[in-house]
Amino acid sequence: MGLPTVLKKIALVTGPTGSIGPVLIQTLLEHRYRVRAYVRRALSLDCQNEDIEVFQGDIADRSALNAALQGVDVVFHLAAKLHINDPDPALEDEYYRVNVEGTRCLMDAARAQDVRRVVYFSTISVYGPSRPGVIYDESSPPHPRTLYERTKYQAEQIALNAKRKKNDTPLAVVLRLAAVYGGCMKGNYLHMLKAIRQGWFVPVGPGGNRRTLVYDKDVALAALLAAEHPSAAGQIYNITDGSFYPLKEIQRTIYQLLDKSRPRYYLPVALLRFLFYGLQKLTQITAIRFPLKPDLLDKLIEDMAVNGEKAQTELGFRPRYHLKDGWRETLLTLNLIE
Repeated sequence: MGLPTVLKKIALVTGPTGSIGPVLIQTLLEHRYRVRAYVRRALSLDCQNEDIEVFQGDIADRSALNAALQGVDVVFHLAAKLHINDPDPALEDEYYRVNVEGTRCLMDAARAQDVRRVVYFSTISVYGPSRPGVIYDESSPPHPRTLYERTKYQAEQIALNAKRKKNDTPLAVVLRLAAVYGGCMKGNYLHMLKAIRQGWFVPVGPGGNRRTLVYDKDVALAALLAAEHPSAAGQIYNITDGSFYPLKEIQRTIYQLLDKSRPRYYLPVALLRFLFYGLQKLTQITAIRFPLKPDLLDKLIEDMAVNGEKAQTELGFRPRYHLKDGWRETLLTLNLIE
């Protein structure tokens, strides 16, 4: 008589090809989950692993979602229309369709299929920039400003209001992620990293503004804890590495790891603001669009200090990567250092 077959839990991951998805999938596989990757279009995902299945469909396609969710224990909802600077007004409908209505469709389908838990990935950006000396936590009132932040916050409310079909208890947990970096990262930190490596990066302002970060592997660990903790549903958790850093310290760490010298000078904020203002006026006169916008400058110099103790206390989350070791592994993954 053979040993009994151990049935693996099934996890559905939406948005599996972004900056977090690949690391999350690997973490789930290591913890003996079967993974369903829900994608909008065909993708180059390594599906040779028998524990990975690919389901194709739009995030607002209820029929496709219902099919993908059959037998699923937990959903990790990463799919989103991501932040871009100064989005065209024509994109507003798409942001709401994907971030808000897509989340609503997913929650409805998860309830219909009696999924045990949905982990919804949001952002600490919903708090808005902090003031010097102020540290946000989960009790701080959100002040979403951008289209991306507003739609993510609305989706949070949909997730938190969703109930399980089985017993009418909360279905979802919301993770507000700090700025995520790692081998699959995109956006401003990747641009900064490349500019530093290529030798043309010039800091903007003195760099005293605080930033809150988290390494992608720690995000995956926190998500797994949120999925499995019996009391996490209905809660919001900030996911950070437990610290916040002056921007100049982040830059200095990257320079050191790349064995390069950080510039002793920086671009004055007042001068750049005057330049951006002039470009904006020129745009109004000539209808020529320039890539440099005032909101980009605001993003570069904003202060963002967010407390992540709740996840550590309630979920038992212990970040394994901090500033230097996280960036060292990032550079190793990107083959930028040996």
